Amino acid sequence: MAYSAFRIFRESLTGNRGWKPVWREPEPRPDYDIIIVGGGGHGLSTAYYLARNHGITRVAVLEKGWLGSGNVGRNTTIIRSNYMLPGNQPFYELSLKLWEGLEQDFNFNAMVSQRGVLNLYHSDPQRDAFVRRGNAMKLSGADPVLLDEAGVRKLCPFLDFDNARFPIRGGLWQPRGGTVRHDAVAWGYARGADRRGVDIIQNCEVTGFLIDSGVCKGVETARGPIRAKSVAVAVAGSSSRVMAKAGIRLPIESHVLQAFVSEGLKPVLPGVITFGAGHFYVSQSDKGGLVFGGDIDGYNSYAQRGNLPAVEDVCEGGMAIMPMIGRARLLRMWGGLVDMSMDGSAFIDRTEIDGLFFNGGWCYGGFKATPASGFCFAHLLATGESHPVARQMRLDRFRRGKLIDEKGQGAQPNLH
Repeated sequence: MAYSAFRIFRESLTGNRGWKPVWREPEPRPDYDIIIVGGGGHGLSTAYYLARNHGITRVAVLEKGWLGSGNVGRNTTIIRSNYMLPGNQPFYELSLKLWEGLEQDFNFNAMVSQRGVLNLYHSDPQRDAFVRRGNAMKLSGADPVLLDEAGVRKLCPFLDFDNARFPIRGGLWQPRGGTVRHDAVAWGYARGADRRGVDIIQNCEVTGFLIDSGVCKGVETARGPIRAKSVAVAVAGSSSRVMAKAGIRLPIESHVLQAFVSEGLKPVLPGVITFGAGHFYVSQSDKGGLVFGGDIDGYNSYAQRGNLPAVEDVCEGGMAIMPMIGRARLLRMWGGLVDMSMDGSAFIDRTEIDGLFFNGGWCYGGFKATPASGFCFAHLLATGESHPVARQMRLDRFRRGKLIDEKGQGAQPNLH
């Protein structure tokens, strides 16, 4: 079923009785060409691009819970491509371009809203660092705009420009950045993959790998063994635990990243705003709620819940630049389980076990990377070769001394 305005009108005349389920609920087959472990944004997008770009449809996506129960439904919905290093910037620019045509591509309303992303700076050295980042963005075709204080005042007159400790001197503005409805991304990719013949199997936890003489030949699941020519793992914060079942130790730590939504307010924010002297980022949803977040919890955890110190820290950052939000009520909060790599950059690579591939280490960048991650992972699985924009995202880069130490994110998890 194709979605359209005409279809909505037609269904309204028949009591909306013609709508069909968005995807099937198939039983797992005994074998597939490719098994994707993880039914989040990255796993579903990989399945979608395998079917759409490479014609590989004997694919199963195995999800231990329900679709959207992981990080794809537990983030602050921001998309952007304001990175600096050549190992990252072209990749995220590709992702942003894919976001721009995504809804027409898979015929689903993901609420892509390119309202812009503004990174504030508070000192001359920070301005110079943003100039350097902006120039690097231009090399990959991105759209940076360096604003002085007057430019930021015109865009966001409500900010506290005269804060004695953190005076706002300007910002790096990316007009094409913005937000996307997070769970709709999972639903859209699931629907698009399902329409092309991919089996999406929920409540099917992977409990082990079928490895024979150094070759991965399938997985053990809660619903029995399933064999495959290739197995691709994309499970975000659960990466270390899942890959340990194959005897692989990853350069990744798992941390909780909390997010918050306020009560509905009148429209005030033009787009996404980030605090340059602390860790706070905020946007406003279509319902009026302020959606914001900040630092990860400082300890390793596999829990999808937060704690009070992180709440206080994030709210302090918001008050530093926007004192007007001090009387807004906090409506709800949640925790996402993020896979923090040691240099702040991701992995899309084959492993030391033949037939076993890995996608992870996305740190804060997982959601915005969803389209390009699936696009490049599908390319690797289908061709055996890394996509040009993902060639530096290798698992052995620490051993080779080829780190992608992205400035502005931190060189280790506790500095992100």
